[in-house]
Amino acid sequence: MKLLLDTHIWLWTYQDPAKLVRSIQEAISDPENERWLSPISIWEVVVLLEKKRITLHEEMSAWIETSKKDLTLREAPLTWEVADEVRFTKLAHGDPADRFLAATAKVYGLTLVTSDQRLMNIPGITVLPNR
Repeated sequence: MKLLLDTHIWLWTYQDPAKLVRSIQEAISDPENERWLSPISIWEVVVLLEKKRITLHEEMSAWIETSKKDLTLREAPLTWEVADEVRFTKLAHGDPADRFLAATAKVYGLTLVTSDQRLMNIPGITVLPNR
């Protein structure tokens, strides 16, 4: 399975793994599964750090490098095709990061791993819910 980690899932993997249900922990740790991350998630972490809503225990670049190695993360590039797909990804709450993550999942055929109820019923994407 090709998993696109929602930003909070990525963060919880390190900072609060108890928030991940067993099926998500198993899916993330399964070596048969691919783990993907969007640059949008890195941007979201920057915003969360700037707003002091999260803290990292090491410099952000080092933390990302560690995470990339630990999880064998693949980059889900923010391409023109992804940006164009955002036009068709309408969400009631209008969060641009969520729109980009959903569009990324559509374009690359990835399963979005999320706890966000608002992302669980988007047409055209497969979701692995953390519940």
